[in-house]
Parts: sequence; C-alpha cells; structure tokens
Amino acid sequence: CNLIILLLGTGSSILSALQDLFWLSKSKVEKQLQIISVLQWVLTFLVMGVACTLILMYILCTDCWAIAALYLAWLVFDWNTPKKGGRRSQWVRNWAIWRYFRDYFPIRLVKTHNLLTTRNYIFGYHPHGIMGLGAFCNFSTEATGVGQKFPGIRPYLATLAGNFRMPILRDYLMSGGICPVNRDSIDYILSKNGSGNAIIIVVGGAAESLDCTPGKNSVTLKNRKGFVKLALQHGADLVPVYSFGENEVYKQVIFEEGSWGRWVQKKFQKHIGFAPCIFHGRGLFSSNTWGLLPYSKPITTVVGEPITIPKIYNPSQKEVDFYHSMYVNSLIKLFDKYKSKFGLPETEVLEVN
Repeated sequence: CNLIILLLGTGSSILSALQDLFWLSKSKVEKQLQIISVLQWVLTFLVMGVACTLILMYILCTDCWAIAALYLAWLVFDWNTPKKGGRRSQWVRNWAIWRYFRDYFPIRLVKTHNLLTTRNYIFGYHPHGIMGLGAFCNFSTEATGVGQKFPGIRPYLATLAGNFRMPILRDYLMSGGICPVNRDSIDYILSKNGSGNAIIIVVGGAAESLDCTPGKNSVTLKNRKGFVKLALQHGADLVPVYSFGENEVYKQVIFEEGSWGRWVQKKFQKHIGFAPCIFHGRGLFSSNTWGLLPYSKPITTVVGEPITIPKIYNPSQKEVDFYHSMYVNSLIKLFDKYKSKFGLPETEVLEVN
C-alpha cells in the first residue's frame, strides 16, 4: 500500500511538473506570436511599399512578366478606389494576428460616450507617436472591439495619400478600412457614404512625430484647423481622442529647433509629407538591446465626448476658430480627467503647440 501511495504521489508530481512545463511553453509561444505580429506591422509600415514596388519591377523583367502586367492593369482600373471609401474586409480586420498585436503592449480602447449612427464624425487622434500604433490597432482592426463598443459606426483611419500609390500595400491598407487623408477621400466618406462614418485623423501629423518621446505629452494643434473646417462643411461631429502611452513605445533623438537635424526633417516633411525620425525600440530577442520592435508599454486610447457641429457650407474664419477652440478645450479636459487613471501624476499638463 505504501508503495502504491508513493507511486501515485510520484505520478502526481510528474503530472504537475508537466503541466507547469506546458503552461510555460504556451506562455513563451504566445509571447513569440505577439512579437511576430508586431514585427510584421513595423516592417509593413517601414518597407512594404518600396519592397513591393521593386519586386513588381523585377517580375516585369522575368518570364512571369504577365502576372505583373495583369496587376498593373488592375491597378490602373482600381486607382480611385481609395478615394471612394476603399475596400475594407471584416475578415482581415478580425485576423487573430491583431489580437496578438494588441496583447504585446497591451492596447486598450476606452469608450466614454455613445455615438449616434445617424451622424458622421471626425475623430482627432493625439498624439501621433512614431507609428500611430494605437490608432492602427484600435480603428483598423477589431482587436480592441471598436465595432462592439460603437455599433453601427464605420471607422476609417486616414493616412498619407502616398501610401496608396504603392502596389500591394494599398490593398493591404484598404482591407483594414484605411483611407487617404486628402480632401477627395474625406468628402466622399462624409457626403456620399451615408451616416455612421467616423474618419480618424492624426491631427498633429509628421510635425508632431518629431517631438514624441517617452515622458512627454504634447500635441501639435494650435494651427491645425483644416479638420475643423471640414467638419463644419459636412456637419460632422468632432470627437477628441487621446492615447496615453503612445509616446512611450519608442525612444527618439530629438533635434533642437534651428539645428541641422531639424532642418533636414522639416525639408522632408514639406516636400515628401513625412519626417524622418531617428528612433529605436527593443531588439528582436532581448528587451535590453536596440532594435525596431517597440517597447511593450501599455497604450490606452480614450474616445471622448462628441462635439455637435452645425453644417455650414462656407464657414467663416471666426466660426472655424470658435469650434477649434471648443475642440482644444475638450481635448484638454479629456486628458485631465483620465491622466491619473493611466499612470500620469495629477500635476501633468498637456502641452498644446
């Protein structure tokens, strides 16, 4: 009997050890999947457009040139689709890879008010960060449940129009509900696509990305009024959105105003539309080395209260300034209300430039 008890006890210990080993392995596998999911997006953001263009040009010079020619013919036929709301895919938006992407940081979407499906909206997203990771995860995928939290609302994340001139990349972006941040695209979505549309505009753009660094909460907004004018022309309600932690995931070399580095960045921004940043995250195999992977810091995106906007076809500058002031005040109130809940001291002030 003692021998049986001993064997049973030993068996239980072995089983317990195997279970511990199994869960440890599962945890490691999930972590690696999270890293892979984030890495593919970083590479997409940085090199996919150029890489796909070069590959297409190469295929044209091989025996498989007909495949590239057919795609180019399709590209010409489909050229204006991004300006007409794109071609979103719920299947792509619900890929499991985006849930691993979400859990890497993790990223969370916080709803503060309901949105009416009878209205259209312009979300002002702040801050830009290096890559707008929170904006992408929350509004171009269903990983954080945007469709469930705002039922009947179709989010469109607006990004550089130049991305939609790149083969393959344009189709990948459109599948997530991403559209060009230009007048034609925004006008179409807000006037010819019914109601229940929400265009997410990263208002600070490239200029704001130059100042993003851990520990800093600042937005480029004082002279950014074009989105307010668009809202007035279409009668689309303005919604302030702030992502706590967006600036924490990368470390950047900040060039002072007047330095040669800042001069080069501004020239790129003016002529190309984006500003080259010198930044780094963690390495692929260790968080203690430098690399392109962002640091796994929490990003919490808070969607504020909508500001009701009247429809004024030709708003005056005074009207634009009035609603812009309302928007700035609403964003500051949103920041002040939630800052302490997401790790910032009560003394922290949002810097509006």
